[in-house]
Amino acid sequence: MTQQSVATADKLDAAVLKVAGVVVLGAIMSILDVTVVSVALPTFQSEFDASYARVAWTMTAYTLALATVIPLSGWAADRFGTKRLYMVALALFTIGSGLCATADTIGELIGYRVLQGLGGGMLMPLGMTIMTRAAGPHRIGRLMAVLGIPMLLGPIGGPILGGWLIDTASWHWIFLINLPIGVVALIYAQMALPKDAPEPSESFDFVGMLMLSPGLALFLYGVSSLPEAGTFAEAKVWAPMLVGGALVVAFVLYSFKPRHPLLDLRLFRNRSLTIASLTLFVFIIAFMGAGLLFPSYFLQVRGETTLAAGLLMAPQGIGAMITMPIAGTLADRVPIGRTVPFALGLIVVGFFSFTQVDPQTSYWLLGGSLFVMGLGMGGTMMPIMTSALRTLQAQEVARGSTLVNILQQIGGSVGAAVMSVILTNELNGSRVIPGLVDPNGNPVTEAGLAIASQQRPEVLQQNPVDPSIIERGLDFAATSFATTFWVAFALVVLTFIPAALLPRRRQPAQLDDPQGELVKTPVVIH
Repeated sequence: MTQQSVATADKLDAAVLKVAGVVVLGAIMSILDVTVVSVALPTFQSEFDASYARVAWTMTAYTLALATVIPLSGWAADRFGTKRLYMVALALFTIGSGLCATADTIGELIGYRVLQGLGGGMLMPLGMTIMTRAAGPHRIGRLMAVLGIPMLLGPIGGPILGGWLIDTASWHWIFLINLPIGVVALIYAQMALPKDAPEPSESFDFVGMLMLSPGLALFLYGVSSLPEAGTFAEAKVWAPMLVGGALVVAFVLYSFKPRHPLLDLRLFRNRSLTIASLTLFVFIIAFMGAGLLFPSYFLQVRGETTLAAGLLMAPQGIGAMITMPIAGTLADRVPIGRTVPFALGLIVVGFFSFTQVDPQTSYWLLGGSLFVMGLGMGGTMMPIMTSALRTLQAQEVARGSTLVNILQQIGGSVGAAVMSVILTNELNGSRVIPGLVDPNGNPVTEAGLAIASQQRPEVLQQNPVDPSIIERGLDFAATSFATTFWVAFALVVLTFIPAALLPRRRQPAQLDDPQGELVKTPVVIH
C-alpha cells in the first residue's frame, strides 16, 4: 500500500463523521450539563430556601449516578446492543432534564438529577465504543480530537450559557434547553447509527453495585447533614455515615471474590496504576470541590449577575484549552513524572489567590489566577489518566479504565460534598442579627443577610439595618470562602506526594491490542 493510500485510509470518511455527529451531540449535552449547573447553585439556594450543602447535592447526586452506570454500560452494551442502549441513555437524560425543570422542591430536583445522571453516565462510554467500531482502533486519535471539542468548550461555554439563561429567563431553562437537543439527537441516532447484534458477555456484579452506590450516597448524606445538625452526635449524621461506611468497607472486601467484580481492585497490584489513581483522586477532590465554589463567590460575595459569574470563570477553560492538546502530545514523549508536578505547580500558584479573597479582591488577579489554574489543569488530568492505563496488559485496560472513571466520579462527589459542608459550616458561624427572623422563623445572620442583599437588593428594603452590618457580613462571607479554599489548597499541595512517585522514565506500553480493547470502557472527563 502506498503512503498516500495509507493516509487516505486514516482519514475520517463521511460515514464515520455522521456517527461522530451523534456522539458529539450526546457529549455536548452531558458535559455542558455539569458546568451549566455549577453557576446555578446560589440560585437554587434562594429558590428552594436551602443551605449550600443541601443544594450541592444537585451535583453530588448526579456524579454518583454517573459512577453507578459507567461499569454497567459495557455489560449492557453487549447484552442489549450499543445503538439501542445509546438511544435509551439519550432518552433518560432528556426526560430527566425535562423533569428537573418541573421540580418544586430541592428534594425533587436532586431525585431528577439522579435520573439525568443515569443517562448521562452512559452517553460518553457508549459513544466512544460506537465511534471506535465505526472507524477502527487505528483512527482513535482522530476520533478523540473530534470528541475533544465539547470536552474543551464545555468548561468555557457551560457557565456562560447557564448564567445567560438564568439572567434572561429562569433557572428552569438550564434544563429545558436539553429537550430540543435531546429530541434531535434521538432522531439523528435512529437514522445514523448502524444496527448491531447484541452478544451476551460476562456476568455483571449487581451485588457490588448494590453495596458501593448506596454506601457512598449514605456516607456523603451523613457528611452533608453535619452543618444543619451542628454535631456528629445527631442520628441523622452518624447513622447514615456508619451504615454507608460499612457498606463501602464490605464492598472492598467482597470485590476480591467475584471473577468479574464491579471494580477490579486487584489491578492496584500495579504500582503505576495505584500511584496515578491516588494522585488523580486527591486532585479531583480538591479541584472539583473548590471549582463549584468559584462562581458562588462571584455571585454571593461580589453580587455579580449569573452571566457575569459565568464570564468571569471563562479564563480557566481557556487555560485548559491551551495546554490539554500540548499535554496529550507530551504524554507520549515525556514521562509524566516530569510534566505533572510542573502542571500541579501552576495550579498551586493560581489557587493561592483564592485563599486570600475579600469583598474587594481584584478581578484581574482572580481572572489571571483562574487562567493559570486552567493551564495546570489541562496538563494534569489526561496525562495522569494515560499513565494509569498504559502499563496494563491489553485484557486489563477495559477494567482499568472503568476503575479510573469511577474513582474520578467518586472524587468529584466527595469534593462537592466536603467543600460545600465546610463552607456552610463556616457561614453558620456568623453573628445573629437580634430581632430578625426569616419567613420560616429562623434567626438571620449577618453573613446570610449580606449574601441575600447582594443577590436581591430589595431584601434591605424589607429588612432595614445599619450598613455596617452588611459590610461586616460580606467580610465574614469572604473569609468563609477563603477558609474553604485553604482546605482545597492544602489538598492540592498534598497531591505532590503521590505525584512525586509518578514515573520519571519512559514506561513500556502494554496497549497494543488489535481488537481495540482499550476503548471498551474509555476514560471520560466530566
